[in-house]
Amino acid sequence: MIDKYNREIDYVRISVTDRCNLRCVYCMPKEGVTFLPHSAVMTCEEIVSIAECFGELGIRKIKLTGGEPLVRKDIIGLVGKLKQIKGIEKVTLTTNGIYLEEQLEALIKAGIDGINISLDTLDQNKFTELTGFDGLLKVRESITKALAYQNVPIKINCVPLRKFHDKDSLLALAALAKDTKLHVRFIEVMPLGYGKHMEGYSEQEIIDILRSSYRELEQYTKSLGNGPGKYYSIPGFQGKIGFISAVSHEFCSSCNRVRLTSAGILKTCLQYSGGTDIKAALREGSSKEEIKDMIKNAIDRKPESHVFTKDRPAFSETLEDKGMSQIGG
Repeated sequence: MIDKYNREIDYVRISVTDRCNLRCVYCMPKEGVTFLPHSAVMTCEEIVSIAECFGELGIRKIKLTGGEPLVRKDIIGLVGKLKQIKGIEKVTLTTNGIYLEEQLEALIKAGIDGINISLDTLDQNKFTELTGFDGLLKVRESITKALAYQNVPIKINCVPLRKFHDKDSLLALAALAKDTKLHVRFIEVMPLGYGKHMEGYSEQEIIDILRSSYRELEQYTKSLGNGPGKYYSIPGFQGKIGFISAVSHEFCSSCNRVRLTSAGILKTCLQYSGGTDIKAALREGSSKEEIKDMIKNAIDRKPESHVFTKDRPAFSETLEDKGMSQIGG
């Protein structure tokens, strides 16, 4: 699909749950948030039906997100069903890694095409402070097991925060890409929900830190996934170092994605609160053609850009006040 700003929309991030087994400080408070009742969350059949519409409209890549997608009991079957949809070329997943080791083999058999694992620190105490749980060992074990499947790309997602990271801790995270074929990505904290109160590092600051130890850092020009990540090569490293800096290095002009929340709301821009209730239409008996028209109309209204760094919205929609676990990470 091509939107009115001539962007090809070929990627959808589908949140399968708003629930999570961690409480990362930039995502939700330690006491948690009010979760959706199960009846309000899309069923597996509803997700597949909507994904079939996406496939017929030109969406080629699906990322399953949450919350934490691996807390959903039917996640393996869902992956397998999505892989069978005509037009869908890749189904990937992002996870915090706590349950990954025990479900990894089943995910591989279901056909998962790539896995992103969130890991913000290699320090056990800081991990507990960041996430609310003592789970670093479980995540490290999941990463080790996942790397045994060499045909499935593994990426590490880190949100660098000044309160929790210094030069040495950032270099230690980057070094994970040295001896293994995984890519380490530094993701700019989003000024949404609890992330509004967090001070992060800029992309340039991290590049400067990396260059203080690895002077031959060079930009990598080939694609390494579905989205807008910018990657660098370091001599002697098997993996790449990536950056996703949506605020300071706005990439809206090349945005190729939309999001479907666990409640079935199609959001065409992360920052705006508006959306199209696809699940409600499906439950009211709308036909596949009617659902496809809703998707096309929503994408036709996709805004030109976010306004994180601007004084006011580019148009009349209100700004999002929900956290990332509720929107879909």
